[in-house]
Amino acid sequence: MVFSSLMNSIALTLCIIILAGYNHQARALNRAFFGNFGKPRPYEEGLCASLITIHGYKCQELEVTTKDGYILSVQRILEGRVKAGNVTKEPVIVQHGVMVDGATWFMNSPEQNLPMILSDNGFDVWVVNTRGTKHSRKHTHLDASRPEYWSWSWDELVAHEMPAVFDLVTKETKQKIHYVGHSMGTLVGLISLAEGKWENQIKSVVLLSPIAYLSRMTTAIGRLAAKSLLGESLTVMRIAEFDPKGIPATTFVQGVCAQNGLDCNNLFTLITGENCCLDKAAFDDFMKIEPQSSSTRNLLHLAQIVRTDKISKYDYMRPHLNMLNYGHLTPPAYDLSKIPKNLPIFMSYGGTDALSDVADVKKLLSDHFHDHEADKLTVQFVSNYAHGDYMFAINAHEVVYKNVTSFLKRKF
Repeated sequence: MVFSSLMNSIALTLCIIILAGYNHQARALNRAFFGNFGKPRPYEEGLCASLITIHGYKCQELEVTTKDGYILSVQRILEGRVKAGNVTKEPVIVQHGVMVDGATWFMNSPEQNLPMILSDNGFDVWVVNTRGTKHSRKHTHLDASRPEYWSWSWDELVAHEMPAVFDLVTKETKQKIHYVGHSMGTLVGLISLAEGKWENQIKSVVLLSPIAYLSRMTTAIGRLAAKSLLGESLTVMRIAEFDPKGIPATTFVQGVCAQNGLDCNNLFTLITGENCCLDKAAFDDFMKIEPQSSSTRNLLHLAQIVRTDKISKYDYMRPHLNMLNYGHLTPPAYDLSKIPKNLPIFMSYGGTDALSDVADVKKLLSDHFHDHEADKLTVQFVSNYAHGDYMFAINAHEVVYKNVTSFLKRKF
């Protein structure tokens, strides 16, 4: 019984975080996600050559090293198909979510994907690839095959990763920066703002499918995950890197579904909601290169939010380790009330999103943005959108990205 509970915990902890909830035929989805991914798109040489310059955009491959030694791949789209002349372009950092990389933004045509739309509208676009993903697996002295490489959660993305990217963009452009995040990219953005990491560097923020609180997810899997034994899961797993293509995730998931009466054939909708508007060809391309690795600690840290309904630093689940790292028996909470009230923020969330659930987003808004300057906060609700729609719905350029572009062009 105990072992069964631990397996449930492991599977649920991983399932809840995986951003692959796309509503196509169940058999094709399970085949794609659980190992039969097909040949990846030829982007071995980098995102610029494989996904960007082929469409007529000027793109530069860059690397930036974080203070904790991770070497990140960054793509800078210098010029779009619409030539802007000698005007000074405002920089925009575009940050993906968990277990995917920057390629996820480019599944649709140039007229339909966000980075290229921004570029064609005269912005200087910087696409980030989080540590551990395909093109960001290098380190100054650690090898990605070693557990030490994976000793991080989104705490470190806030403390080290985004500051390195912001400093690079600031150095190169000498301008304040717009930030666009999706899913975990929004969590990192919110905490960075609360911690004052981007002070004097940030111009505005766009949050798509915002993730902060997670306890109000309405899915059956979400409710079960909130009750899971996270500490015991970590002990049993002893896996530092969670590679969805490299471990038998199917066994875990099928066991959970069977024991809890859930329909595994509709797992993706169960996890992330009913995505309204995904193109099958774009989805097929997506599944050839995603999902990608993240650290087990990162996934467990996200799952701790589900369980506790608090946004805190990583809980080592042993009081002496928390004391060693934080000087407290429990991890300190992040204070989102410290987000600057006069910062321009655009937030968009979907009515069928099972990860960025409506109730959780409303809690975020009521608890931390009720006193935000009214003319600096724009909130969009898209009733039929779910998590994946914000990345590459076929109509996202009309429904969401057009509003994002207009927001970024406003003179606040």
